[in-house]
Amino acid sequence: MYLTIQAIVLRVADYNDRDALLTVLTRNHGKLTVKARGLRRKNSPLVAPCQLLAFGEFTLFEYRGQYTINEAHSIELFSPLRRDLTKLSLGTYFAQATEVISQEDIPNPELQSLLLNCLYALSRLEEPESKVKAVFELRAACLAGYMPDLFGCHSCGNQNPDRFDISRGCLECQNCRGIGGGIRMPVTAGVLEAMRYICMCEPKKVLSFQIGASNLEILSNLTEAYFTAQLERGFSTLDFYKSLLI
Repeated sequence: MYLTIQAIVLRVADYNDRDALLTVLTRNHGKLTVKARGLRRKNSPLVAPCQLLAFGEFTLFEYRGQYTINEAHSIELFSPLRRDLTKLSLGTYFAQATEVISQEDIPNPELQSLLLNCLYALSRLEEPESKVKAVFELRAACLAGYMPDLFGCHSCGNQNPDRFDISRGCLECQNCRGIGGGIRMPVTAGVLEAMRYICMCEPKKVLSFQIGASNLEILSNLTEAYFTAQLERGFSTLDFYKSLLI
């Protein structure tokens, strides 16, 4: 049986001397593992559409639950991103995180759209890397089932909270700050407004907000801490990206 999909490549792994295994994210079939025969051969026609972070159209042959690429064509390679090591490493982090939170054969079209939009922003738009990173982390957390509670202090309902509990994903005010354990990070009104927007806006407009430099730094640190805490893991690609900023 043949299946035609549009997918983005999340990971490429050697299978043998000639072939490779790709992890791809599709719109309607979730995450799939597919074999790319001959990909490691010189001048293989699959090299461009099957490289990491490439978005393309793939015709797959399915046999006994295993998929093999029969034909592939590139739709978007994000070429400007590939000429900047820092941006490329950030995009690779997005791909690794997407692979972790996506599931086999379960559609998640909004996650694919989020990844594509963030890669496009890194590649074509003049958006700060820290803003794109914060948007991806917080929106991806929501899509993974970790929607934070961003409306008033979790303990008393105070509408002027100044701390965000990373572990519980909720807000606290000054009077309730000492209740319970967990790691808390400061939030300002501007950061809170940006977080609410990222979590609840239309998918296509997720990057369409303004934020000052000082609030952006707070936001980026907070979303990273929240995302990794909820997933209970770190990312080697994130560590590498951060090493390039030193």
